[in-house]
Amino acid sequence: MNREDFPIINDNLIYFDNAATTLKPNVVIDAIDDYYKNYSVNIHRGEYDLSFKADQAYANARLTVAKFINADEKSIVFTKGTTDSLNMIVDGYFKDHLNKDDEVLITKSEHASNVLPWFNLAKTNGIKVSFIELNDDLTLSLDNIKNSITDNTKVISLAGITNVIGDIRPIKEICELAHSKGILVVEDGAQSVPHIKTDVKESNIDFLAFSGHKLCGPTGIGVLYIKPSLIDEFKSVEFGGGMNESFDSVDEVYLKEAPTRFEAGTPNIAGAIGLASAIKYIESIGLDKIHEYECELKEYLVSKLSNIEHIKVINPNTKSGIIAVTIDDIFPQDVGYYLNKYNICVRTGNHCDKLLKDLIGVRNTLRISLYFYNTKEEIDKLVELLSDKNKIISEMI
Repeated sequence: MNREDFPIINDNLIYFDNAATTLKPNVVIDAIDDYYKNYSVNIHRGEYDLSFKADQAYANARLTVAKFINADEKSIVFTKGTTDSLNMIVDGYFKDHLNKDDEVLITKSEHASNVLPWFNLAKTNGIKVSFIELNDDLTLSLDNIKNSITDNTKVISLAGITNVIGDIRPIKEICELAHSKGILVVEDGAQSVPHIKTDVKESNIDFLAFSGHKLCGPTGIGVLYIKPSLIDEFKSVEFGGGMNESFDSVDEVYLKEAPTRFEAGTPNIAGAIGLASAIKYIESIGLDKIHEYECELKEYLVSKLSNIEHIKVINPNTKSGIIAVTIDDIFPQDVGYYLNKYNICVRTGNHCDKLLKDLIGVRNTLRISLYFYNTKEEIDKLVELLSDKNKIISEMI
């Protein structure tokens, strides 16, 4: 689907590492190229036409993002990526709102970016980080959450779609449950926003973080969504040019209104413009169509892999394009090197999810993550190479 839009795709390359980052279409490359060639000046600082043009492009990018997730513009903060956004959520809001023994609920299938900021807050504020038990198939249910909530629970922080298991969490229902008990909800949307429709008003999510590079946009740009009712209590974590109205002394510092006060210094202007172009491109295809096709590809791949005795699929039934597997008696990284000889790109290792080993019994897996530009023919080639265990062993060095 739409393979002709991606200049990197050719007959030799098979790219199955889309959960790490996605490929970039021509329209995104052209939008960034246009900025750097024709109006690569700063924003909010010049009284001349090129600066006004850059101002407008940056503002339009924010509006595009806001419409994409059905948010108010003032709730959209441009960041470096999901990791940056999640750290800002913890440091800009919860650092001042959580006290000793307050509890944050996460799972052992979360990405490091949704674990380590909370671990750090546990050290500095004395909060408790607890893990919600998962089902036998490593998915998460509302019952799991209900059974984990205590009187001290103040936050539930979860990926909308996990980056190894690939399960889709019922965010709207989780928010309803949490809010009924006065609990705030944070969504790591790195894997969900590029693949399924996200509506922050419908879900009533409190905070959302996602990255541009996982939805065909550039690297180094991300988004932090803050629910409007929480903005006034959200503190800036970086200070400098562009985010202040004035400063005359230590006691006379005045910041601009949100979201500008959260974006100190010169922002990633080209990144924001590229992200807006990527969002428009994704919308032109349709998220529902993308998700349906990904699920079709995954079912096809799982059906093929299930017939190979030496391969175990960790997550055969989750409804996303992420598949994690192990191969009997062969280290996943060795399989990755083997596949690279045939120009097939996969991810091997722990995938920034070092707690998952407690649940699946292995530290490393081979992850195949699909997107709309992948094909069944590519899957056939992968399966052919994985089906011969002796060939893998003989060629992996």
